[in-house]
This record gives sequence, structure tokens and C-alpha cells, in this order.
Amino acid sequence: MIVVTAAGGRTGTAVVASLRRQGCAVRAVVGTARPHPDLDELGAAVVAAELTDVEAMAPLLAGAEALYLIWPNFDPHEATGATALWGAARAVGVPRVVYHSVLRPQARSMPHHAAKDRVEEALDASGLAWRVLQPCAYADNLDATLPDAVASGRFRSAWGLAHGQSLVDLRDVADAAAVLLTEDGLDGGTFEAAGPESLTAGRIAELLAERTGRPVTAVDAVPDGPVPPVEEYAARCARTMFDHYRAHGFTGSPRVLTALLGRAPRTYAEHLADLPLPGPGATGALR
Repeated sequence: MIVVTAAGGRTGTAVVASLRRQGCAVRAVVGTARPHPDLDELGAAVVAAELTDVEAMAPLLAGAEALYLIWPNFDPHEATGATALWGAARAVGVPRVVYHSVLRPQARSMPHHAAKDRVEEALDASGLAWRVLQPCAYADNLDATLPDAVASGRFRSAWGLAHGQSLVDLRDVADAAAVLLTEDGLDGGTFEAAGPESLTAGRIAELLAERTGRPVTAVDAVPDGPVPPVEEYAARCARTMFDHYRAHGFTGSPRVLTALLGRAPRTYAEHLADLPLPGPGATGALR
């Protein structure tokens, strides 16, 4: 049995789905007791628990073959909470842990990257057998904005127009996570998961236009106001992240992900092909 935390989120659900396709038993830890039909349909054992409650988490880790630790996005308790869970995992004898980190956690201008960097440091000193997955930004993060971009002909880029991102398909990230959770010979490894191309906002607009047959232009969505204060942690994380992307881009090599998957990662055009967008020649409003 493999434990996946934050399993009710997009990443957790995708990892659970990948593991279940391989026939793995999964305990899906979610933050609230509300219904999770997607996880139920996948056949996961869904359990509600607060990740910062180590006493509640320890019994859920006992007897697990592996733990995939995802911490909720932009949560200020990640550094301390995840470090505490490493201690709990060691105490109950979890033989393998995999941490869902981020590409370049050492980029400490972004608070959530800095937190993940500290968690990786604590993991290295934990005495556990560990692996770390470091994904780039997801292609899927843009999906909700695309219908409006097609309808308006304007793809708004929060990271400007000059620099690219190696956007990675979440399905590829989940399949890579499943490899790290189930295959031997990978302990102590830190694995980047980057998409196969550096995509500027202009290139994304071009690909969206090719996919739909409608003109789309990239426009710079310059942020308003100053960086939020430390007390507004999530907002500060989001703003500093896009400021970093605007200044430097966020790209990596796809070679490690290709090796983990045994195939090339999906391109952004392939990602778009699987979305419910109108194809060339389609008419009428988007739904």
C-alpha cells in the first residue's frame, strides 16, 4: 500500500490514478471529510487527516510500502510540517519516501521554493530512504484560461512576453512519481521533471491558434501594486513566483523526465490536443 498526501488536489489525484493503473493499493490522505468521488472511482482508500497533526498521520503511515508527500500549494507550514512527517515516517518504518518538490527550490526569492529547499535538506538528514521529484510549472495550470483566450483572441501572460517556461503535462509528472514510488535503484536521487520545450507566451498563443484555427495574440498582464507582505503568504508566493518567471523564465532539461518515463514527455501541442477546445473550422461559442 502506498500513501499519497494532499490526494484531493490535482497533483495528488493524478498520482493516485497513475498508481492505480499499475494495480497499486493506495491510501489517499485528504484534508477534509467532504466527498471525493474521483478518488472513490479510482478505488483508493480515502482518509481525512491534517498533515500537521503528526499523531493522526503516524497510524496512516504504518505498514505503508512508500509515502508520496505532496504539501498543499503556498502553505506557510510546509517546512516545519513536512520535516515533522519525516520523523513520523522513520518512527513507523516507512521503507521509501518520495517528496514532491519543485524545479530549482534553491531560488529563494520565492518563499514556497525556499520552504521546499529546507524540506529537502531535512529529508537528506532524516535517515529515510528517499527520492525527490522536482517538477517545472504544469501545462495544466493554464487550462482554465484558454477558453477565454480563444474567445477574446488574447492570451494574457502573468510572466511577461520575453522568457519561456518548460511547461510539463501533469500526467507525465504523475507517471514519473509512480516510477519513483515503485522502482528500485533510485534512492538518494533528485529528479527534475521539465517539459520538452521552452515556451514563451507568444509561442503558446501560436500553438493555441493552430489548435483552434482562431487568431490568438499574447499580451503582457503586468501585475498591479507592490509585492504582498509576508503576512499574506499565499499571495506573496504567487506574486514573487511570477516576478521570477518574468525576470528569468523557468526552464529545465527534459532528459531526466524522458529517462524516468521511457519516452519523450508530452509537448504543449499534444497537451492542447487533449483539451475540449474547438478545432480548425469550428464555429459558435466556447462552452
